[in-house]
Amino acid sequence: MAEAKAKRRLFRKHKQKQLNRSMAGNTILFVLMGICGVFMALPLVMIINNAFKPLDELFRFPPQIFVRNPSFDNFGDLYVLMSSSWVPFTRYILNTIIITGCGTVGHVLCASLAAYPLAKWQFPGKKFLFQMVVLSLMFSYNVTAIPNYMIISWLGINNTYLAVVLPAFAYGLGLYLMKQFMEQLPDSLIESARLDGAGEFKIFFTIVMPNVKPAWLTLAIFQFQSLWANTGSGFLRSEQLKPLQYALYQIVGGGVARQGAGAVVQLIIAAIPITFFIICQSNIIETMTTSGMKD
Repeated sequence: MAEAKAKRRLFRKHKQKQLNRSMAGNTILFVLMGICGVFMALPLVMIINNAFKPLDELFRFPPQIFVRNPSFDNFGDLYVLMSSSWVPFTRYILNTIIITGCGTVGHVLCASLAAYPLAKWQFPGKKFLFQMVVLSLMFSYNVTAIPNYMIISWLGINNTYLAVVLPAFAYGLGLYLMKQFMEQLPDSLIESARLDGAGEFKIFFTIVMPNVKPAWLTLAIFQFQSLWANTGSGFLRSEQLKPLQYALYQIVGGGVARQGAGAVVQLIIAAIPITFFIICQSNIIETMTTSGMKD
């Protein structure tokens, strides 16, 4: 009886807290969030509309957000420019798929494999190694560009796919994210699997990775966006190895006459990462609602 009364009191308190939320406060909060959402979506709306604007609307001042006379001429101009290139357009697409796909998958695996012992094992130097990972996050790409180039040259993989893909495997933020997320897994879950005779790799791939799916999906989004925007200009000299971003940026830099094609280029550059994010975001939300675990 005492336990039932305590539960009823907690329920009444929780209900009172819900009733104390005023309708006016919720309305103001909803309006503010709506305004912020409009401002955040405005650049994307302009990018989509600019791709369908003729040149006279692109250069109109003050600039207009929405297109008045939509046209597909910009897409045709981009197709003609890419068709006239001595390297086939499909080659640029293939290079981008190889670099982005291998770099994203490899980074997620390397970061997860390195984070698992840091999160769930005990060994000498564990704290020092993690502090080094955290320290590496303090340096921007510009600071490490020259050392990275020297290491790639010493390895003899310059002007190859590995010159862009291999550095992506060692992205420190991914290791930090996976380690922090894996620490939330109950140790009892892993210990019970060990008692059942499961090896470390089986535990990692069948227990740890499914339960940290939100973390590695988020990491995949970040790494995909980074590699998709990579032009490979620092390591790739052969035109046959250049990614799609390099070819698109060359079109944008062609002068005023190519501004229409440049608007389509901006749409392509933004559309692919956003599509990948939307696909992964649905999985992240679904997983977060079903994977809460506590000791």
